[in-house]
Amino acid sequence: MGSEDLMGRVRALRARGYAPKQVARALGVPPATVAPLVRAIAAADQAGAAERKLVGCWVSPGWSEGLTVQGDPEWPDVDAADAGAQGLVSVLVTRQERYGRVRVCGWLVDVWCLGVKDVVGPRVMDERHAADFSGSFFAAYQARPLEAPLELARHLVFGAVEYARSLGFEPTRGFAATTGELGSWAGPSAIRFGRDGKPFFVQGPHDNADAVLETLERSVGRGNFTFLVQA
Repeated sequence: MGSEDLMGRVRALRARGYAPKQVARALGVPPATVAPLVRAIAAADQAGAAERKLVGCWVSPGWSEGLTVQGDPEWPDVDAADAGAQGLVSVLVTRQERYGRVRVCGWLVDVWCLGVKDVVGPRVMDERHAADFSGSFFAAYQARPLEAPLELARHLVFGAVEYARSLGFEPTRGFAATTGELGSWAGPSAIRFGRDGKPFFVQGPHDNADAVLETLERSVGRGNFTFLVQA
């Protein structure tokens, strides 16, 4: 298999959501062969992401709950009484890809404490599958996602990452490969993060509560944050 052919097949599998190790298994090559190709593809995609036409940007309803927002007063939101969200905001960006396909990328953001907890994509798919993907991506919320300007997505995602880092938390693995989908960022964010300006940790199914609480005690001190952990 030639290098260009291998690169093309790696790109195709990555676009379908395959992790690097899955790509290596599918192609029958060592992970060490795939790793530099994945990095090269990610770098090229990130560099060219902002040049792709923006198709749409959406945020989950009720995203501003507990936050102080000093940005554009036209930023959309609704009063979504969705107790299940607990400070979790979903952001989805779709850009035009070649041959009538679109490129989607999503972020799950803990705006009260941990910053970006998960990323999905970028994935390339046709418009029908993109619509299905959007429906499943926002399925946990009780109201429909809100169409929003890309500026709001930047302030939410990048701003939450900066806030979380100030508390001692880094974004999830793979976040760096998605930043180009949002475009350039100068900061600071027009959003004050934390619940009413104070870190509020709500334990998720994959969170190490003890480690998070220890980090918060070091960064802001005991009594200066609120937490809700599973029994």
